[in-house]
Amino acid sequence: MSNRAITSARNQFPGTVSAVTEGMVNTEVVLDIGGGSSVTAIITNASAKALGLKAGAEAIAIFKASWVIISIDTGLRTSARNVFKGKVKSAKAGAVNAEVIVELPGGREVAAIITNESLEALGLKAGSEVCALVKSSHVIVGVK
Repeated sequence: MSNRAITSARNQFPGTVSAVTEGMVNTEVVLDIGGGSSVTAIITNASAKALGLKAGAEAIAIFKASWVIISIDTGLRTSARNVFKGKVKSAKAGAVNAEVIVELPGGREVAAIITNESLEALGLKAGSEVCALVKSSHVIVGVK
C-alpha cells in the first residue's frame, strides 16, 4: 500500500484495521497505525461494506489539518476519540492562520491549522508538549 493517497489532506496514516464495530447506522473502524497508536473513524455502514473493511485489512485514515484541535493540557478529558500526544516540531504563523506540526512518539507527524491568536494564546513553540485532537467523525477511511 502506498504511504500517501493523492488528496489535499495533510494527515494520512496507513495501517491495518484492528476492529470493526457495526451499529444501527454507523460503523466504528479502528486502524492500527503502528508505534502503539491507532486512529478511530466513524463511517456509515454502507461505506464500511463498500470498502470491504474487516480486521486485518489494509486501509488509510485521512483527516484535514483544519480538523485538528490543539491542546496544551495533555491530561484533558474530551469527547474526541483520537488524542495524539506529542511535541510541537514547528509552529509557523501566517497572515491569519498558523501551521503547527506535532511530532508523535515514533516519528509520525500530525499537521494542524489554527488561528494565529490561538498560537499566541497557547504559547506554542518547538518542544511544547501538546495533544492533537480529532473527532472520529472527521476521519475519512480509504482503501486501495
